[in-house]
Amino acid sequence: MLKWLSSLARGKPGKQGAAKKQSGGAPRRQKKSTGKKRASANADRQLDAVRIPRAEHGISRKDIDEHALKVLYRLRKAGYHACLVGGAVRDLALGMKPKDFDVATDATPEEVNRLFRNCRLIGRRFRLAHIHFGRQIIEVATFRADHDGGDSDGRLDESGRILRDNVYGDIAQDVWRRDFTANALYYDIEDFSVIDFVDGWRDIHERKLRVIGDTETRFREDPVRMIRAIRFAAKLQFTIDDEITRAIHQLGGLLQDIPPARLYEETLKLFHSGHAVESFQQLHEYRLLQYLFPQTATMIEQDESVVKFIELALQSTDKRIQAGLPVTPAFLFAAMLWAPLQKQAEQGVAEGMPYAMAMQQAIAEVVGQQVRTLSIPRRFTTVMRDIWSMQSRFRYRKGRRAHSLLNHPKFRAAYDFICLRGEAGEDVSEDVQFWTEKQKRTPPPQQQHEDEAGHKRSGSRRRRRPRRRKPQ
Repeated sequence: MLKWLSSLARGKPGKQGAAKKQSGGAPRRQKKSTGKKRASANADRQLDAVRIPRAEHGISRKDIDEHALKVLYRLRKAGYHACLVGGAVRDLALGMKPKDFDVATDATPEEVNRLFRNCRLIGRRFRLAHIHFGRQIIEVATFRADHDGGDSDGRLDESGRILRDNVYGDIAQDVWRRDFTANALYYDIEDFSVIDFVDGWRDIHERKLRVIGDTETRFREDPVRMIRAIRFAAKLQFTIDDEITRAIHQLGGLLQDIPPARLYEETLKLFHSGHAVESFQQLHEYRLLQYLFPQTATMIEQDESVVKFIELALQSTDKRIQAGLPVTPAFLFAAMLWAPLQKQAEQGVAEGMPYAMAMQQAIAEVVGQQVRTLSIPRRFTTVMRDIWSMQSRFRYRKGRRAHSLLNHPKFRAAYDFICLRGEAGEDVSEDVQFWTEKQKRTPPPQQQHEDEAGHKRSGSRRRRRPRRRKPQ
C-alpha cells in the first residue's frame, strides 16, 4: 500500500493568537506539558502521520452532514485545529452512510462552549461539548493525552479502569487514547486530507479490527471496548484480531464493574445496529453474554434450543431496522428473557401456585435480577410485562375476554411474540391460527369507528334517549 508521509500541520503560526485578539476573547489556557510522560510511555511509537490527500481517499464534503461542516469551519475560523474523527471517517471510507458525526479539536470544552450558543457541556468522566441543531447533536471532544493517575483531571482505579479522562493534549497524543485503529482516522478540514497514525486506513480496507497500543491495557481502561469490538465486527464484517480474542476471554469479567445504565446503552447499540443476530452469536462465542444477560446464558447452557427463539426475534428486529421501521427494546428484551421466565413460572406451578400467580411472581423475579445488570427503563419493563402476561390469555377465544384482548394496546406485540414462539417449535399453533383468522374477520378499532361514522352519515343513527328534567 502506498503511504503519504509528511509533517503534521497544526495551523499557521500566530493565526490562533490573531483570531483571539480580533474576537476580544480571553487568551487560551496553556496546556500542561506531558513531554516526559509521553517520552517514556510512547518511546516505541511511530508518531509520524500519514496524510492521505483528498484525491486519493475519496471522502467528499457533500457526504458530510452540513451541521458537522458548520462546526468544523467555525472552529477553524476561530484558529483551532478541528477534524472529523472516528466512526464517521471509517464509514465514509467504506462507502457507508455514517449515523453520527463527531468532531475532535484542540479547543477545550469551555472554549467550544463560548463559540456556540447552542452548546451544552456534559460529562464528568469524559468532558464533552454537545452542539444542538434541533434534534441532531454534533459531539465535540478535545484532543486528549495519557495520564499516570496523579492528575486531578485524570484518574485510574486499581484495575486500571479510567475514572476520569480530562487530560488534554494534541492530535498526536489523542490518537493513542482511542480504541481501535479503524476509529483513529482524522479528516482534516484544513486541507481535506485524512490523517492516519496507526495504519487504520489499511485495516479498514483489509476489514481487520485491531486495538491501538496494548490490548489488555486498553480493555482495562474501559471494559466496554470489548462489547464495542463485537459490535464493530458484526456491523462491518471485520475479522477480530487474535490479541483481542485472547484479551476478551481473559478480561470479560471486568464488565461486571460497569454501571448497569451504561451497559444498557451499549446493548441497545449492539442489537439495534441492523446486525443483531451476528452480534448475539459473537457474544455467545466470546462468552460475554453472561455479563449482559446472565439468566439467559445459564438457560442456553442447559438447553441449546433457547438460541433458536432468540435468533428468530433478533432476525425480526434486523428486518424492521433495515426496512426503516420502528423497533422497541421491550420486544427484544422480552424475547431474551422468555426462557428464564418460563422456568421460574414452572417452578412456581410445581410448588402449588396458580399459573397466573406463578407467572406474575416469575416476572418480578426475572426483571428484578436483570435490571441489576442492565438498567432497563420502567417504560420498557412495563411493556415486557404486558407481552408476557398476554401469552396465557391467547387461550381465551370467546366472549368479553377475547374482545378485550384484541383491543389491548399491546396486542400486536404480544401476537408477534406468540407467532415467534410457534416458529421456534412451541406448541401454540392452534392459538396462532385462531388469532390470525380473528384479526382478518374483525376490523381494527379505528376501522370500526370509521364504519360507524359512515353509518351515521347514512341517516340510520340511533335516536338519543331524551334527557330527564329535574322536577320543578
